[in-house]
Amino acid sequence: MPSSILFIIASLIWGSTFWAITQQLGEVSPAVSVAYRFGIAALCLFAWCFLRGQRLWLAWRVQAWLALQGFFTFALSYVCTYTSEQYIVSALVAVLFSLMVIWSPITERIFYQKPLKLRIWMAASVSILGVLMLFYPALKENWVETHSGHETHFLLGLGIALVATLASTFGNLVVIQVRKHSDDVLLTMAWAMLWGSLLVALYAAATGQTFAVPHGLSYWLSLLYLAVFGSVIAFACYFTLIHRIGAQKTVFIGVITPIISVLLSIKLENYTPGLIECLGMLLCLSGVIWVLRNKE
Repeated sequence: MPSSILFIIASLIWGSTFWAITQQLGEVSPAVSVAYRFGIAALCLFAWCFLRGQRLWLAWRVQAWLALQGFFTFALSYVCTYTSEQYIVSALVAVLFSLMVIWSPITERIFYQKPLKLRIWMAASVSILGVLMLFYPALKENWVETHSGHETHFLLGLGIALVATLASTFGNLVVIQVRKHSDDVLLTMAWAMLWGSLLVALYAAATGQTFAVPHGLSYWLSLLYLAVFGSVIAFACYFTLIHRIGAQKTVFIGVITPIISVLLSIKLENYTPGLIECLGMLLCLSGVIWVLRNKE
């Protein structure tokens, strides 16, 4: 499948998952929901690999990297993402994930000595400016509330969401190491998601969280959507793209997802964008097109 199609699929799915996550909040703790999500996703992937006649076990040296990937990408990042959405709107969480276009080149430079390219930085700057414009009214409103004496957990949610973006960035670095040992995207995903699910389950158990069985239909529908589409399909596209075009370009998916999230917020959360937000969307798209047209 062409890389452009993989990019579009992942963007469309993840742009909608930020809203789907809000349907998970309330009856079940965030950590338990994360464990459920990636446990189901891992089982789906293992079943697919088994039906294809693949050998499921991977060597321990690979498992060590997969456990680390599971910790960053599927445990720490998602527990923080789910938790942050208890304090800030889902669209804002999507905005913060766009910062990965900054974190990615910096961390690849530090850990892999990959050169910092001016084109990447310029496209990232345009995209971040677009994202800030896209959500400037919401950011301003929350900032005013934070300093008006009203009870708010905006800054707490903001900090937790930032940790999620950094965890995802480090997870991408580990994916590069995983590819040196195995090029089987689906099988390595299955193990990484299993490790992540187990780590989150251990954390939930250690902190006394209850593994509740929710009764609401909306919870189960969103859980299945997040597990199959938001985890299996979207991450398969994402990790394939990292292998093909590199993490620095792939993370620009995080610039498209806020636009999708905003479009959904218009319909589902009564959000009304103005001129500045529309200009922000155009800048976001310009930055993505700019970086993806570069063949280097």
